[in-house]
Amino acid sequence: MPDRAGARPGTGTPPFWTVRRRDNLVGYLLITPQLVGSVLFVLLPLGLVVWYSLHEWNVLAGTFEFVGGENYDRLVTDANLREVLGATALFSVGLVVLNLALALFLAILLNQRLRGTAFFRTVFFSPVVVSLVAWTIVWQFLLQDDGGLNGLLAAAGVEGPNWLRGEGTAMLSVVVVQVLKNVGLNMVLFLAALQGVPAQLYEAAELDGAGVRTRFLRITVPLISPTILLTSIITVVGSLQVFAQIAVLTQGGPGVSTTVLVYYLYQQAFQFHHFGYGATLSVLLFAIVALLTLVQWRMRRRWVFNET
Repeated sequence: MPDRAGARPGTGTPPFWTVRRRDNLVGYLLITPQLVGSVLFVLLPLGLVVWYSLHEWNVLAGTFEFVGGENYDRLVTDANLREVLGATALFSVGLVVLNLALALFLAILLNQRLRGTAFFRTVFFSPVVVSLVAWTIVWQFLLQDDGGLNGLLAAAGVEGPNWLRGEGTAMLSVVVVQVLKNVGLNMVLFLAALQGVPAQLYEAAELDGAGVRTRFLRITVPLISPTILLTSIITVVGSLQVFAQIAVLTQGGPGVSTTVLVYYLYQQAFQFHHFGYGATLSVLLFAIVALLTLVQWRMRRRWVFNET
């Protein structure tokens, strides 16, 4: 009879089911659902997008023709793509800078031991859990030419612009709406990081004569820099994937001034039925997101505290 480890007594053969192999099997079984999900819903769709980008797929005509690199050649000759990439960069930079700066400012204020901080934490975080479409529709009514914001300005004797149709205000309006929607999430992350900074460091620095600015730059920023890295990556990736706000507020206008890459992709694939070119734009978007994430991750060693 084999023993409990799987080896026959007296043979000298090492057991097959060693402790290490049993542990490895348990580990593989635990990661199998996540691995299968990643293959089916991440790697496989990504591979199909690359495959579709090499074809011209006309759903209306029922044709699916291999065109090789023609869709990628079109990226170079597309007259609108440069403006779309410019609008995408403008939106991303504006969103990341305003979101992170405002979130850190609110976190510092709400980290104080003052009465009512719990209420204001709830107020600033509550837009995060509100439906994105509902939030955007409300702001569409507020920002239109005869909307609530211009009504308040008119009551003060100021004539407000057409926020969503003006060349200089449309992008600003979209950025502000998105910042107000998601700033609470980064605020909570910063608040958790600030509460993890030892108070003794501030007390010692204050005894040494360090001012508020010096304590912030020399103590606060270095110790919460891992959280700054996390929030910056999340915000950058999120800014490159914005769609609903553009679709509801401006539909990419005026002109293409607020047409970001995701909305342009949607137009090409689902409005103009250029599915092959839409897939090519998806590959471009994936490359941009991957590159920016890699750059941020590689640069962390230069400024993130305790990274080597």
